[in-house]
Amino acid sequence: MSNLLIALSIAYIPVFARVIRSSILSIKDQEFIEASRCCGSNDWHIIVKHIIPNAIGPIIVQATLAMGATILIIASLSFMGLGVKPPASEWGTMLYEGRDFLRQAPYLVLIPGTAITLAVISLNLLGDGLRDALDPRMKN
Repeated sequence: MSNLLIALSIAYIPVFARVIRSSILSIKDQEFIEASRCCGSNDWHIIVKHIIPNAIGPIIVQATLAMGATILIIASLSFMGLGVKPPASEWGTMLYEGRDFLRQAPYLVLIPGTAITLAVISLNLLGDGLRDALDPRMKN
């Protein structure tokens, strides 16, 4: 499990780097950064007080989307037999083991499938809510 998570984390590094870079590049050329620089603020003050609070929204949304995608990837790999091995319980393994009994006991597939769906949707909604709560442009 840890090797799988490390591999997925390394795969998501370029995605996060692009999101962070684009957020910072769009913020650093705005007028309030120039105004803060004209008032004599040093670089660390500008980064902490202006750039990070304005760039945190897209980063949080990307992180929650990536967590949802990671749950789906791990479940699909476990369903195919390439992920977490059977002594450890995992949603994809539960789906794989329950597929043979779909007609006799559909709850063996419906419960893990519903859990995967609810986990991914709740992570996406959590990220959207955190973005709305932490976005300084929304505080009027």
